[in-house]
Amino acid sequence: MVTGLRVFAPAKINLTLNVTGQRDDGYHLLDSLVVFADVGDVVHLRAADAWSLQVDGPEAASVPAGDDNLVLRVARLFAPGAALTLTKELPVASGIGGGSADAAAVWRGLGVMTGQGRDGVDLLALGADIPVCVSSQAARMQGVGDVITPVGGLPDLHVVLANPRVAVSTPHIFRTLAHKDNAPMPAILPTFTDAADLCAWLATQRNDLQAAAESIAPQIALTRQAMAALPGCMLARMSGSGATCFGVFKSATAATQAAQRLAHAQPGWWVRAGRLGSMQDAARPQAL
Repeated sequence: MVTGLRVFAPAKINLTLNVTGQRDDGYHLLDSLVVFADVGDVVHLRAADAWSLQVDGPEAASVPAGDDNLVLRVARLFAPGAALTLTKELPVASGIGGGSADAAAVWRGLGVMTGQGRDGVDLLALGADIPVCVSSQAARMQGVGDVITPVGGLPDLHVVLANPRVAVSTPHIFRTLAHKDNAPMPAILPTFTDAADLCAWLATQRNDLQAAAESIAPQIALTRQAMAALPGCMLARMSGSGATCFGVFKSATAATQAAQRLAHAQPGWWVRAGRLGSMQDAARPQAL
């Protein structure tokens, strides 16, 4: 029996995010190309008689460790109990799925640790991003997050992620949208030869939340513009509902140098260099 596991929770990045409608129950319909980063949080799980959660790491101060924490809510779907330690590297409420990624990591880890299947559980009821984060695989996410189609063949992207440390309310952003019935992505996505080819296509696509988020929090626009101005940046865009923005560069070295330059210019921002793609191998639970 496995008594302890380490599970990586990769950040989720929306390369595109199209708002295509709104249901009668208020939920918005989306069409989004999602990838994952080699930057993320880490969850350690150890067998225990009762549930507990400890949060550490550089972003721990912003994370509530009480019963309402999404990690514990997912954990309690299993039995009998476990001691959880969440090492928080990702800023909270930042448009890169940190809380959902953490919950998905716990889901993967406890599934292995306990051997318990939870096929009938509606993870969407806990968070729209959790199902896509469970696999941590590049995917097209549609509907309310319930239609997930894996996307293969995407070139890896070397990126800088930056967050200006501003809080934005996702419901407020959705309320600010001028149009909620925008066109989806093409029914069939193109194939891409390399990162430059993918970036050229992404430049023709959208994040429909970006303009609304930037009108509410102008710091997001400043972040995106600062990213676009870095030498070698091929594309700069906001992820999810913000405030994190990503910039794509031609190589890991170029991304690292750009991140260092941006962090020096903006020491108060959260800035990381990384790689985007499918992270299902990195996200597999590892025995301690």
